[in-house]
Amino acid sequence: MNENTLTVSELNNLIKTLIDCEPMLNKVCVRGELSNYKIYPSGHHYFTLKDSESSLRCVMFKSSASKLRFRPESGMGVTAFGRVSVFPRDGAYQLYCTDLIPEGTGDLQIAFEQLKAKLASEGLFDPEHKKQLPPFPKKIAIITSSAGAAVHDMIRILGKRWPMTKVILLPVRVQGVEAPPEIVGAIRYANKHKIAEIIITGRGGGSIEDLWAFNDERVARAIYDSELPVISAVGHEPDVTISDYVADVRASTPSNAAEVAVPNAADMRELLENLGIRQSQAVRKKLMTISSKLEELKKRRVLQTPMAYVDSKRAELDYVKDKFIAAADRSNSEKRRDFVRLAASLDAMSPLKVLGRGYAIAADIRGELVRSIDDVKPDDKLRLCVNDGIIKCRVEESEAIKHE
Repeated sequence: MNENTLTVSELNNLIKTLIDCEPMLNKVCVRGELSNYKIYPSGHHYFTLKDSESSLRCVMFKSSASKLRFRPESGMGVTAFGRVSVFPRDGAYQLYCTDLIPEGTGDLQIAFEQLKAKLASEGLFDPEHKKQLPPFPKKIAIITSSAGAAVHDMIRILGKRWPMTKVILLPVRVQGVEAPPEIVGAIRYANKHKIAEIIITGRGGGSIEDLWAFNDERVARAIYDSELPVISAVGHEPDVTISDYVADVRASTPSNAAEVAVPNAADMRELLENLGIRQSQAVRKKLMTISSKLEELKKRRVLQTPMAYVDSKRAELDYVKDKFIAAADRSNSEKRRDFVRLAASLDAMSPLKVLGRGYAIAADIRGELVRSIDDVKPDDKLRLCVNDGIIKCRVEESEAIKHE
């Protein structure tokens, strides 16, 4: 056997050694398009970098991937940095990537847009979640760097506009990897201990890298979860961060945040003075109206000669009394005439009137009237009632009357 015969592992390791010893392959930049991008549970990223003619297998270990400020996706054009080496087990070479930079747009801008889209889809920017600021806050917590000019501007403006407000400073770092956890901790502390009624968090202007702590997802979620209303005051007016979208109120600058948080005492004083003037005018107008009505009442006869009113009512009472008496007299006269008429009718129907005209009423000894010859027989005793008395008699005989 040829003494140069190698095993597969020996050959792969030899090729790996040769490639690792090539300085040009230890630090390369490769431009291409991401394909089959996958993130494994271990935290390692595996993908393919390709162009129109070739492809290159790549891996980015967890330690490097954790430093990415955007989320790589398949189809994205990038420049990959790293070294080329051989994986002896497979005998295939690949790029061990240490960093990725998106093409066209910076990685920070892409990370910003990705996080913005993610949080927007979860509803963190929805207006219905925004809390109203108290009109006259007694305490305001400022979460920012104690060394920056922004905090001094805010304290100065708050003291000038509304001196009654107490300002509580929670100093934090606002730049660097330590900044987001400190900002989150200060927001949670302010909520847990209810040290204020409003939180202002932010910093002065700077590059997108300088402002990046306020594009951190942890800070955004802490602002969203805050029970106290939060004013975001980051950078200058053109600067917009994720915190601005999540906060209850976005201020264009830290100075503007102080102006938004409290009313202007001078404006309130002017408003109160105007209200006082308007109230005085309203009272004077009301008094003039009442005085005018009082003058009208004073001219009325009832107040000038009070007995005239009583005399007038007495005359009205006499008039009503006369009407009642006249009505009663008319009613009595009508009833009297009706009584006479009815009495005459009743008298005309009286049996005594009949007896006065020569008629008699016959009755037997029991007092029952005799209406027919069949009611008596010979020798029956009868009582005849006439106009002036009673005649006692006896029946001798009866005779029927023939009607023609």
